[in-house]
Amino acid sequence: MKLADIRDPVRSAWLADQGLRLNASPYLSGAYETKKLLERLPGTQQLHELTAGHDGGIYNGPQFRRSYVSDPEQGVPFLGSVDMLEADLTNTPLLLSKDAKSSKLAYLEVEPGMTLISCAGQVLGRVFYARPDMRGFWSSQDLIKVVADGNQVSPGYLYAFLKSRFGIPVITARSYGSSIPHLEPVHIADLPVPRFDRGTEEEIHDYVQAAADLRAQFQAGVTAATRDLFESAGLPDLLDIQWHDQPRETGFAVQRPEVISLRALNFSPRANRLAERLREMPHRSLGDICRGGKLQTGARFRRIDADPAYGVRLIGQRQAFWIKPEGRWINPNEAPADILQQDETVLIAAHGTLGENEVFGRSILVTGTWNKHAYSQDFVRVFSGSPEISGAYLFAFLRSDVAFRLLRSMSVGGKQQEYHTVLLREMPVPECKPADRERIAETVRQAYRWRDEADDLEDRAQELLDAAMRAAGAALRQDGPLTPKAEEAGESGDGSDHRRR
Repeated sequence: MKLADIRDPVRSAWLADQGLRLNASPYLSGAYETKKLLERLPGTQQLHELTAGHDGGIYNGPQFRRSYVSDPEQGVPFLGSVDMLEADLTNTPLLLSKDAKSSKLAYLEVEPGMTLISCAGQVLGRVFYARPDMRGFWSSQDLIKVVADGNQVSPGYLYAFLKSRFGIPVITARSYGSSIPHLEPVHIADLPVPRFDRGTEEEIHDYVQAAADLRAQFQAGVTAATRDLFESAGLPDLLDIQWHDQPRETGFAVQRPEVISLRALNFSPRANRLAERLREMPHRSLGDICRGGKLQTGARFRRIDADPAYGVRLIGQRQAFWIKPEGRWINPNEAPADILQQDETVLIAAHGTLGENEVFGRSILVTGTWNKHAYSQDFVRVFSGSPEISGAYLFAFLRSDVAFRLLRSMSVGGKQQEYHTVLLREMPVPECKPADRERIAETVRQAYRWRDEADDLEDRAQELLDAAMRAAGAALRQDGPLTPKAEEAGESGDGSDHRRR
């Protein structure tokens, strides 16, 4: 249970300042003290003074009926509050273009440099910077857009503050609702934004913009690697399989010597045609490639929480596909060894349902900085046992739509699906020439180096902002004492939680 700090209890004036809200969150989260600290900094401006554009530059959209399509020529990529967090936007759902570009919704188009804030649901308060390759995307009503006025402030600096340990607590404290929290543009319009010298703000912006550019390069890199693989394998026709345009499977016969399954989905004619097309070219089965390596789901285990200084971050299926990892910290000594992965292990989301936008059947590559994280049992660990087939090359195939459809056709189970082990081992993988394999793998590796570099640049932006805040806080203390909690926030750069439990 959270308690107010006895040194600085909640005051009646705070209630009036917060619109007489009687729920505890705004007063116990540290957000109020952080807000007051920000207001005392010289030159602080309210958020709405730094934005421009539609509805003042802080807005979301109306609720509307969503018509999704599968043809990219008929739709536009459509971001929800979770979609915007994903590192790979290849599989973003498509909203009917006619609706998106109508007068009612045209203003919801995303422009590079916008700050997007999730404003509903369990991911409320996530802050994202629109990168260059998101031009032409549309956003849902669950995202608040913040459009910086370039004459007043650099968009990268404004994003960095909103994403910081000062901005997020103040944003989330403004939410309302019980089971499904919500946030409206008017709730954050008066959020105080500290201003520093132009050089500092521009440097922060440059870091943020460079990170966004690198994330766009990551996206282009992994997409290019998959295209290169299919073209080098002599399978360019499988780059656009038009799955939903193929005839429905209303009845078919199966000829197989042994009975391995009674589920019709496991013998899908559409999936079988893809598999046969792969087998027409040089290939190896996934089981053969992983002989001597690993092809299995993780062991189930009990999570024992630990302090970050002594634990590892446990990544689950949902968060594994996000740009930045989120997850609880656990004691690795109380968990099986396979929570940690070898470099270039491919992880396939192994449990879930068959919804088109579910992660079940999607893959990630564990490499670079993500090697230090732990991963739940809800992934198939795919580690090549063949020196000539690298994990990066395998990932270029397994991230494709072809692999996704084949994996979905192998599903077994009730509500929660998983993979048929025999069919998974039989899955054909194109085997390009050695020079092609190495080139494709290096394209993937470079893409992931760019991704790690982007994370590092954004971390530097936050460090620079924290340093500026600490310097401003020190100057304030010379002018007069802060409240105990506000002083702690100014020293630590963290206004999120200074309470005793």
